[in-house]
Amino acid sequence: MSNTLSVTVGQYSQTGRKAKNQDSYGVLAPPEPMLSTKGIVAVIADGVSSSEAGDKASKYSVEGFLNDYYSTPESWTVKTAGQKILTALNRWLYGQGYYVYGTNKGLVTTLSILVIKSTTAYVFHVGDTRIYRLHDNDLECMTQDHRLQVSEEKEYLARAMGIELHIEIDYRKFSVNEGDYFIFSTDGVHEYLNDKDIIEYIHDNSSDLNKACQLITDEAYANDSPDNLTCQIVRIENLPSPDVNAFYQKLTALPFPPPLSSGMHLDGYYILRELYASSHIQLYLGVDEETQKKVVLKTPSLNFEDDPAYIDLFLHEEWIGKRLTHPHVMKVYKPKQHRQFLYFVAEYIQGQTLREWMTENPQAPLSEMRAIIEQIASGLRAFHRMEMIHQDLKPENVMIDNHGTIKIIDFGSTKIAGLEEITTPIERINLLGTRNYTAPEYLSGYTGSVRSDLFSLGVIAYEILTGHLPYGEMGKKSQKLNYVSACYNNPTLPVWVDCALKKAVHPNPTRRYESISDFLYDLSHPAPVSLRERNPVVFWRSTSIVSFIINALLLFFLLK
Repeated sequence: MSNTLSVTVGQYSQTGRKAKNQDSYGVLAPPEPMLSTKGIVAVIADGVSSSEAGDKASKYSVEGFLNDYYSTPESWTVKTAGQKILTALNRWLYGQGYYVYGTNKGLVTTLSILVIKSTTAYVFHVGDTRIYRLHDNDLECMTQDHRLQVSEEKEYLARAMGIELHIEIDYRKFSVNEGDYFIFSTDGVHEYLNDKDIIEYIHDNSSDLNKACQLITDEAYANDSPDNLTCQIVRIENLPSPDVNAFYQKLTALPFPPPLSSGMHLDGYYILRELYASSHIQLYLGVDEETQKKVVLKTPSLNFEDDPAYIDLFLHEEWIGKRLTHPHVMKVYKPKQHRQFLYFVAEYIQGQTLREWMTENPQAPLSEMRAIIEQIASGLRAFHRMEMIHQDLKPENVMIDNHGTIKIIDFGSTKIAGLEEITTPIERINLLGTRNYTAPEYLSGYTGSVRSDLFSLGVIAYEILTGHLPYGEMGKKSQKLNYVSACYNNPTLPVWVDCALKKAVHPNPTRRYESISDFLYDLSHPAPVSLRERNPVVFWRSTSIVSFIINALLLFFLLK
């Protein structure tokens, strides 16, 4: 049995009793690696008859989604990619409708989309086209018609692409099985056919799904359907199999390299010396023999040669680096020739780690902290735009080159939302980062978010300014955290800076900043600070004295 996702497709569309066919449909199954990282997409659309160009709207929607979906980052989840595309597509239809036809009914269409990725299906839906799932003899409609009932005789389409600037999109996901059928139909079909007929036509023509589609539309036509008629069937033949042996063979297609030493040659690189070695990885300084440019070669440790989870993480680090192009993120280069061993090549950054810089510059000025944090934040946001959470931001994973440019250099713990959707036979390790910089929610077993990376960034900012950690040495297990004011460790700091730091590293992620941009703004813009925040001891002492006086006066007047 194949380990690759595959489907069989049947399609048929006819104009019916109308002068023009305004339906559109399509299926796209890309080759690997897109087949695994993005999946298979099937779409159906029905141009609204009352619009000026419903046929164009349906055609643009189907072609636009099929083209644009595979242009989105592989690190994005299906939901993120689908919603961003549909939001942009709806705005384009709405704008073109007004620009070309002068009305919000210029380019209007219904739209139903199915994405099958790994072993999961994702549905996006607007309007009254439908997607059914047939499992054995159970036919279930996976979409809900967006229709408004005005009277017993009249109902109207309540939602469609292109009719309003903002669109609400139905979304759902569910697991699928081999042998499942997905039936796409326009209202000219499903309103004139019962479920029993659909099931019979499919089962009787399972070897020819095109014929099944034609018979279904013919039956709807015979039942006096006045509309265009379109039916599309997608049957899942194979799902990716959780075969441990096959998965391991794929991971170990390249052997681990032997220990490298000065003077060795490897796939067009000349090894100068070892830069760093640990029980997990080795870093070597090398020279590209073609360009004479210095590079870093990162190799896996032979200690984990038979550990598929380790190899998977190592490959992910290269995968991430190739998809992030940003001045504040270390570059990972594509192999210049066929590799004999498992390793990857990255840019060589001449300089020092942020940890080394902090040792030389204890309690750095506020302006220098801002310059560093703003660059780290810029690189961090490159991860977040790709739906990646770094999860291990710390001074050791940040480099400062000889020109003062900051670069994030390690992606080994990064969580990739899009790849999390792919089923694998191994349990992926969720690395929790490094003690003292790891957000508390990780230690409590919760999934990280952008705010988790913000916590780490806040700790680094605090440490640059004070030379200390906001909670002291944190234990390995979840504990009650008591924030130590940055002003206590560095009395020269403004109170409003301390307030920004305190909010960034709050133990509760919902009480941190919503975005890194908000944190950066507050680090640069003084804000009024209440007495309670500026000096809580004086505040509560004053409050107690005032309360005592008020109570004494009340008691005096009551006893008088």
